[in-house]
Amino acid sequence: MGPLKGLKVIEIASLAPGPFCAMMLSDMGAEVIRIDRTDDSSDQYPISWDKNLLNRGRKSIALDLKDPKAVAVVLELCKNADAIIEGFRPGVMERLGLGPDVCFAANEALVYGRVTGWGQDGHLAHTAGHDINYISLTGALHAMGPKSMPIAPLNMLGDFAGGGMMLAFGLVCAILESKQSGKGQVVDAAMTDGSALMMTLIHTMFNEGVWKDERESNLVDGGAPHYRAYKTKDEKFISVGAVEPKFFFTLVKTLGLDEDPLFSSPNRPKNCAAMTEKMATVFLGKTRDEWEAVFEGKDACFTPVKTLGEAASERHNRSRNTFVEVAGVTQPAPAPRFSRTPGEISAPPCQIGEHTADVLRAWGIAEEEIAGLLAEGSAVQA
Repeated sequence: MGPLKGLKVIEIASLAPGPFCAMMLSDMGAEVIRIDRTDDSSDQYPISWDKNLLNRGRKSIALDLKDPKAVAVVLELCKNADAIIEGFRPGVMERLGLGPDVCFAANEALVYGRVTGWGQDGHLAHTAGHDINYISLTGALHAMGPKSMPIAPLNMLGDFAGGGMMLAFGLVCAILESKQSGKGQVVDAAMTDGSALMMTLIHTMFNEGVWKDERESNLVDGGAPHYRAYKTKDEKFISVGAVEPKFFFTLVKTLGLDEDPLFSSPNRPKNCAAMTEKMATVFLGKTRDEWEAVFEGKDACFTPVKTLGEAASERHNRSRNTFVEVAGVTQPAPAPRFSRTPGEISAPPCQIGEHTADVLRAWGIAEEEIAGLLAEGSAVQA
């Protein structure tokens, strides 16, 4: 069911942030129709569209958007939609004849969601880039990794948090507003804007002079001995995040370091290197699982570092069903949780064009028009 049941969204298929946004909306009950290209462009990923979990929960129409007849179909679908999502460089949708002004003419209440790295305007708006480039310009990448060099946090910060998730938030905001005003608007989700926003607290500390503008020199960037990962005897890792004094003292007591004057206070920057070295030596004395047993029931902000292969079977994740199995594939469950209208994964990823005829029919396209589109190759049925 989900809290977004009744919402109808058109997704123009793209990469990473666009599908992630559409997946989130679908997980929460929205009907999201993905418009794919008639040719399989899955070679941009090392996996095919029907194996990509980001594409779960949607039906697929395959249309040749270089064909005016297919463009006319999209505009017809827009009449019955609440929102449309696209993730191309500025100007691409306009050249296809599907820019905001044209879509608003079909449905003035439509919300038009756009996600790009640099945004719809600005000095770099038309320049190529990927997640690592976008977070580089906002100061986010500079803050992450060891002193020796920045390390990208996968592509989570730009593509997914700063891009797709920000677009999903923006779409829901704009749709709520359109229900009052009767008018749609463009949501411009730029990964530079989103990743900058994610760094708000860090900017606060930097502005107050309590955050050094260098890596591994601060409380939560690996510079503090009580907020970092450590290697264990079996070449695995544990993590500690004991930033509050009461958790810090529980941590050091459990490690048998509470009598060491070096650990009399967590807030002595000059002692950080020596404290880290001692804690690293202690953690090397046991395996990861042995340490997990030692810290069981203790409020020390301690956790074992689980691998991707281990995460789904981890005890807490199992107790919350953080991972679910759909069509034999284990994957992250919808989030966040709702007490009355929970989200769900309605279907596994599908093939390109798997539902072309059915969806066009359900959205009001006449049978003879569907037959003509398929016959001419303007649309493809898998």
